[in-house]
Amino acid sequence: MSRTNKLLTVTGLAWLFDAMDVGLLSFLLVAVKQEWGLSQVQVGWIGSVNSIGLALGALTFGALADQKGRKPILIFTLLIFSIASGLSAFATGYAIFLVLRFFIGLGLGGELPVASTLVAENVPANTRARTIVLLESFWAVGWLVASLLSYFVIPNFGWRITLLITAMAAFYGLVIRRHVPANTIAESNIVKKPSIGERYRLIFSRLYRRQTTMLWIVWFMVMFSYYGIFLWLPSVLVEKGFSMVNSFGYVVIMTLAQLPGYFTAAWLIEKWGRKAVLTTFLFGTALSSVAFGFASNITLILIAGMLLSFFNLGAWGALYAYTPELYPTQVRATANGAAEAFGRLGGILGPLLLGIFLAHGYSFELIFGIFGLAVIIAIIAILTLGHETIGTDID
Repeated sequence: MSRTNKLLTVTGLAWLFDAMDVGLLSFLLVAVKQEWGLSQVQVGWIGSVNSIGLALGALTFGALADQKGRKPILIFTLLIFSIASGLSAFATGYAIFLVLRFFIGLGLGGELPVASTLVAENVPANTRARTIVLLESFWAVGWLVASLLSYFVIPNFGWRITLLITAMAAFYGLVIRRHVPANTIAESNIVKKPSIGERYRLIFSRLYRRQTTMLWIVWFMVMFSYYGIFLWLPSVLVEKGFSMVNSFGYVVIMTLAQLPGYFTAAWLIEKWGRKAVLTTFLFGTALSSVAFGFASNITLILIAGMLLSFFNLGAWGALYAYTPELYPTQVRATANGAAEAFGRLGGILGPLLLGIFLAHGYSFELIFGIFGLAVIIAIIAILTLGHETIGTDID
């Protein structure tokens, strides 16, 4: 196995565990709502608290990865997420579940920007973006595993068992410790590491202010729409009149479309460029979101949901590939984490607003139209503020 493929596989499996947890949460929202008699707003807060942890994790551990190294921070964040996930299986009520979801989010939020930065710095320029999109494709596999666990395990054995399964990811830290390089190629070339304050001043300096503004807008809008839609997807199907078991099964079908979305984006990104692929897939996401809101029968719901999965997750892959290429090595993980952290504010707002909208009886057409509009704003930011990075060497 080549060095690139080995690195992709090892970090990709860590990414898969992250996706399993986020995917499971969308199904857990349905289960804990029924078990604890939660309101729509309370359910929305579970997703939002998780996103608060994701935001702080990305901000904190992205900066620490530039200071302490990619590998140790990657292992540490995996342990935080796994331990908190295992403990949440024993939560006795809403409050403690919220606290543990925060710590799960903290670990997840730190792991994602660190993993993508690590991979970006260890693969050749001509395959870098494709490799990172393929890294992101492990997210779809994790979602698929989560969907299957939710369909077969939750109805028969309860939601707590699924959380114990995700907690086993802690042992994967041993694999990362053995097979991930101690320093990335780019890290080894840094003579002096700037302080956290110096790094933030640099990403907001005149040299990088434009791409920082663009990325923060795009990450915010993409996460606002993604978490608003996908964390609530099983619940939305229940609201549309389907049973919990049928809703879980339909989400499994929709999730299958994520993989071809990633693979298509991976194939196109070295041909069309980062901006073209990202804007194309975001435009498909906006149209699919509106279509899902108007879907009135199971056939239309499945078609719109599969298109939404295809385009939205393909766009995610392109965004993860694009972000690390816009900054130099000494601030790359910090800038990557900061952009994701700001985006997590959208991830907090999206699920919370959808819960409020449902509680007040807003139509699905209006709700999903709002998510589509958010994605259009992201497209405008990319077209007006972004620059192409295809073929660029990163120092």
